[in-house]
Amino acid sequence: MTQQGKTSPWREAMGQGVVLVAAACVLAAVSNGLRSDSIPWVGDWSAASGTTEDGLGLEISLEEAQILFFTKEAVFLDARSPDAYARGHIEGARNLPWVFFEERAPTVLADISKETPIVTYCDGEGCALSTELAVALIARGYDQVRVLANGWSVWVENGLPTASGP
Repeated sequence: MTQQGKTSPWREAMGQGVVLVAAACVLAAVSNGLRSDSIPWVGDWSAASGTTEDGLGLEISLEEAQILFFTKEAVFLDARSPDAYARGHIEGARNLPWVFFEERAPTVLADISKETPIVTYCDGEGCALSTELAVALIARGYDQVRVLANGWSVWVENGLPTASGP
């Protein structure tokens, strides 16, 4: 209170701001609760969940990927840039960068049947390139596509076969 019994304009503005934010939060919570497709309050935001949240169940474990690799049953597709691929990639993997998908897919996929298991990968917890590549492959009729989350790092950390060069 000032000498004349009035509050400071700044204090009044801050109080109104707090009331507005609180009202907005309450309105958002009520609105979300009334929706049939409400947003969950708690969720799994890990890289692995990004491949399963759409219901496609694309994630493959490192153990499953190793089996496919060593039995030579699957084709591995690296969704990273050509430079990253040249610095190092899973041995035998083909480079199909997501950003060049339309341009390079016909050549890279020419000898791969629609029934062949395919494992896509990129690098980093937040990398979605492999999931985007997998979804594009599924849209083209490849029905056995899986995603190795954080693929390159996990592969290297476990001492599995790698190669470098174009």
